[in-house]
Amino acid sequence: MVAPSKRAAWALLAVLVCLVETKSHGTRDDLHFPVHTATNKDGSLPIYKNPHIDIEARVNDLLPRMTLEEKVAQLIQGDMNGWMNFNDPLDNTKVFNETGLEEMMAQKAGTIWGGYLAPWDKFVFGVTVGQRYLMENTTLSIPAIIQSEGLHGFTNNGTIWPSPIGLAASFNPALLEQAAATIANEAEGLGISQIFAPVLDLSRELRWGRVEENFGEDSFLTGVMGLAYVTGLQSGRRRNTSTVAGARMAATCKHFAAFGSPQGGLNIAQVTGGERELRSAYLKPFNRACAESLAIMTAYSSYDGIPAIANKHMLTDILRNEWGYKYWVTSDAGSVDLLITTHGTCETRECAAKTALENGISGEMGGGTYTYLTLPDQVRAGTVNIKYIDETVKTILRTKFTLGLFENPYPYDDYLSTLRTPQTRQLLHVMERETIVLLENRRETLPLSKSISSIALIGPQVDRVSFGDYVFFNASKNGISPLTGFTQLLSNTSVKINYAPGCALWSDDDSDIPAAVEAARASDVAVVMVGTWSLDQTLLWTPGTNATTGEHVDLSDLGLVGAQLRLVQEVKAAGKPTVVVLISGKPVAEPWIQEHADAVVQQFYPGELGGLALAEVIFGDVNPSGKLPVSFPRSVGTTPAFYNYLKGSRPVDAGSILNDGTLVFGHQYVLDSPVPLWSFGHGLSYTTFNYTDLALSTPSIGPNEDFTISVTVHNTGDRNGKEVIQVYATDLVSSVVTPNQQLVGFQKVDLAAGDSKRVVIPVNASELAVWTLDSRWEVEPGQFALKIGTSDQTFLNTTLVVR
Repeated sequence: MVAPSKRAAWALLAVLVCLVETKSHGTRDDLHFPVHTATNKDGSLPIYKNPHIDIEARVNDLLPRMTLEEKVAQLIQGDMNGWMNFNDPLDNTKVFNETGLEEMMAQKAGTIWGGYLAPWDKFVFGVTVGQRYLMENTTLSIPAIIQSEGLHGFTNNGTIWPSPIGLAASFNPALLEQAAATIANEAEGLGISQIFAPVLDLSRELRWGRVEENFGEDSFLTGVMGLAYVTGLQSGRRRNTSTVAGARMAATCKHFAAFGSPQGGLNIAQVTGGERELRSAYLKPFNRACAESLAIMTAYSSYDGIPAIANKHMLTDILRNEWGYKYWVTSDAGSVDLLITTHGTCETRECAAKTALENGISGEMGGGTYTYLTLPDQVRAGTVNIKYIDETVKTILRTKFTLGLFENPYPYDDYLSTLRTPQTRQLLHVMERETIVLLENRRETLPLSKSISSIALIGPQVDRVSFGDYVFFNASKNGISPLTGFTQLLSNTSVKINYAPGCALWSDDDSDIPAAVEAARASDVAVVMVGTWSLDQTLLWTPGTNATTGEHVDLSDLGLVGAQLRLVQEVKAAGKPTVVVLISGKPVAEPWIQEHADAVVQQFYPGELGGLALAEVIFGDVNPSGKLPVSFPRSVGTTPAFYNYLKGSRPVDAGSILNDGTLVFGHQYVLDSPVPLWSFGHGLSYTTFNYTDLALSTPSIGPNEDFTISVTVHNTGDRNGKEVIQVYATDLVSSVVTPNQQLVGFQKVDLAAGDSKRVVIPVNASELAVWTLDSRWEVEPGQFALKIGTSDQTFLNTTLVVR
């Protein structure tokens, strides 16, 4: 640690800085006080230091005490690597750079990037050094928010969960809430106080590389799952904080907004749309999930020609004023500079900083030129009004007080007790099982019996741990591959595993396919595992590496890469029952597989126990219960494939190309169909379910009256199973064009074989609202068709009247 004499020098410097600041920039010198004292100059305790006082009073007390430089420093993200050396993830040297620490905290002290892979004790040391400097050696003792990633697991050697697209396939928000709580558990003890998740972009543009990071194509499901994540991550409070503190971790809803539908599927490209589409689709998940999220991150892209980072309508008019959002908003890495380098709406750093601040009331993340460093001079020159800085500073202070950081910003001594625990692993196992989706099961090919003699495990995904992006370097070493999972599951049986890779994921070389065909012929059944692949956050950005999904990895074709489809076709031709497992981060568009495989299983990028969970599903130890959160197109040319298209947007007069090459001509499309291979909400089970006795709580409602829809669900098969009851609504006649159907409620139930359960699903009247011609939300009078089913099936239906 730093010597006492050095701390005294820091303290003196801080006092001198405060004394020379002029009142014209909002600082009240009369309230400043000597460092290391807990009172004002008149002997009273500053309100902001009283943990039992209302947060707004504390914010309003602290803000006028701050110098202009102190305010701006709160708005700029710092980096732990400024005083630590985290370049080698294996190095455990616990030293820090004093000069780097001083310089960092003087200009970039509000939030600190800590998303590094490092030995835990070294990381704790670095956090402690940084926070202790701020708390003991600066005038106002304002702690920093330490930030990291946790999209589907804490990225400093924390437990890795399935990618969000897989988590959404569980249709189990209660389970996701528990999962998010474990991510917070692992990060909190190390001193992390903000996680950059959840992602609430919609998976409507499937060429985009980051589909795996989303909760699917539907705004309702995305909002429900996003809220579950935010609630699980934030609930509770840090140790040794007062009851005024309202959260222990700041979730970060991103990317605000409409980021997931870029033109051409190209990362950060423009998003085209109008106000109605913005509100009816892209903003809904944020409105549902993020009212109490302690942070929001903006998008890189532009919407309707306005960069999201400086979109006053979205960030100020809607988010701040209409929704009343009061917490921290930050840019994404380097995105303020994009106003200069990409969007072309500014020429200078000064312009970029002013534009982002005044239109967004938001802070600046690192990764660029730190344009916000120009703000003090701009305030003094009169080109930036300090009121925008003050309002933005209030948001970060509000977030810090809500987190209780002024009382305890430090790591916990027993941080090891919450990292990678058996309880977390047990919960992970449950989630892994619920994310797997059974797409096809002809002639009840699945589940397999453990009395078979042999099984061929074929394909490039068999002996690979395929995590999605946003995991740490070598995270896959903590995972169980399908080959290991099947080996473990069958260890006490006589089933022989015949393994053959057949081909590589990233190669057109088919020289190993004959060996795979022989393995299939020598077995009772063949399971072929193919798909897409991503990389960890180190390799994904390393020149010379390859991937087909992940951030900045965008596709022009949604089919299998290389020799994978030929592998599936030739194994199928061997004449043995063939199960195809798609392990991917997005839908794979291969109609041949849908038409010819005996069974098809979808496993979106799993977590650490994915290989075992897959084996359990294939052999029936687990009955699959996942449902698709995203529709599967027949080809990239038939996209978009999302189910809730506006009425009239999917005419069908399909053509086709038959197996023998015969051309059958149609019109929509000439040689294909816009109807997806598998649609949103689809997912089979090893048991059967039946629905009866559909009832509404009332046949008609007023425009502000919520209602319930009830149905009895019967497990009519011979296996226990879980079913997702889905409720869809269609506004039959409306003042503007509305979706052909829209998910408005769902519930997952667990039923023993032969059992039944009455399920009541609440529906909020606002789910029926349209953004009218008068630019306001309204539940219009008329009839609404309601159905129980999936997006492409109807089990039961009824009609609701809005008076």
